[in-house]
Amino acid sequence: MNFSDLNLGKSILNALADLDITEPTAIQAKTFSPIMAGRDVVGIAQTGTGKTFAYLLPSLRQWKFTKSAYPQILVVVPTRELVAQVVEAAKALTTYMNVEVVGVYGGTNIRTQKAEVEVGVDVLVGTPGRLVDLMSDGVLRTKNLRQVIIDEVDEMLNLGFRTQLRNILEFLPKRRQHLMFSATMTEEVELVIQEFTDYYERIEAAPSGAPLENIEQSYYPVPNFNTKANLLEWLLQHHPTMKKVLIFAKSKKMADALYERLEPNFPENLGIIHSSKSQNNRFDTVKKFQDGTYRCLVATDIIARGLDVSGVTHVLNFDLPDHPEKYIHRIGRTGRAEEKGISFAFVSEEDQSYLEAIEKLMDTPVEQLSVPEDLEFSNELIQLEKPNVYVPYNEHKNRVYKPTGPAFHEKKEKNKKVNKKIRRTEAMQLKYGKPQTRGDKKQRKKK
Repeated sequence: MNFSDLNLGKSILNALADLDITEPTAIQAKTFSPIMAGRDVVGIAQTGTGKTFAYLLPSLRQWKFTKSAYPQILVVVPTRELVAQVVEAAKALTTYMNVEVVGVYGGTNIRTQKAEVEVGVDVLVGTPGRLVDLMSDGVLRTKNLRQVIIDEVDEMLNLGFRTQLRNILEFLPKRRQHLMFSATMTEEVELVIQEFTDYYERIEAAPSGAPLENIEQSYYPVPNFNTKANLLEWLLQHHPTMKKVLIFAKSKKMADALYERLEPNFPENLGIIHSSKSQNNRFDTVKKFQDGTYRCLVATDIIARGLDVSGVTHVLNFDLPDHPEKYIHRIGRTGRAEEKGISFAFVSEEDQSYLEAIEKLMDTPVEQLSVPEDLEFSNELIQLEKPNVYVPYNEHKNRVYKPTGPAFHEKKEKNKKVNKKIRRTEAMQLKYGKPQTRGDKKQRKKK
């Protein structure tokens, strides 16, 4: 099937031709007709299968020109990187259309975004928190909305956006079409979907736990952080084919620790990105990784969904994720667009249970590789690997009170002043040697 077989207008077909895209992916082909028919659709597909175009193409095909400044299409995504990715895709598809696309997200000046929305917008892409702010302030009006698209629903729940999604629901018009896409379908995701719509068509392009066919998966048994870092350095030095490597760490602190360890040996070739970095820093880092300035990029799971970088040769799981679905999302960054990809994982004894869960989800074993003979092993643990020792407070412990002594020092003799009230008679006695009173003067006159 080609895009020319679908009911797309010339404007969109010309834009696809400029992008050199001719054939739809499985999720794009399966969801196009139901969405065009006006049904509520829930699409289940893995990362990197073209979900963005799957909902943008039919939504833009149904878009109609109007003089209203209020949006017709609302796209809700979990991260700022995804906002930028969807905005870029929408602008690329509307090159030959008079469609205004605006992206809004937190962490930046809301006044600038308010001005863009007030001028007029047709397709609005945003994160839940910033959209709620704009709706609450009355800047964003939703009365003209026709399609409400929620992308990466499962990741929204992982990031704690359930309350914001409910708040957005209160502002939406009653007549609207719902398009929801997720990489996994769990009971929690289904409950959120049912809050928006009761009748929907579920379309699954591939099972959420199916391994990606274009990716070669393997792992190394490695005991700790320092040994993992030594192995990573060895691989980068001995494998020149590792030209664009995406490295996943389990936390921001672990990502910072790995970056500090590798940066002296790979200066100007290593980048890092996580939620604590500023927005400009995150965009600049992704740009340098995309154009090849950075050979390696250390990242956390929060940007696994919103990182749209082509040509990733290797994905390295420095730490295995606690949920097996996240592993699928991580390795999905490579092996895209029919290209071959390679995935490595460093597995310690604590990670064995995670590896077993991943293999069970995929129903496919992950090949174990032998570590290099000249690899330097280390028994030293970094602070992040050491267990936190909790010392409970002992209520029955006897407290020892020591006398602290007087609070003030003894005054000098000259400073020892006594406040004593002197009567007038006493003052006269001291001045004249005898009391001088008015009564005494009267008695002297009589005499």
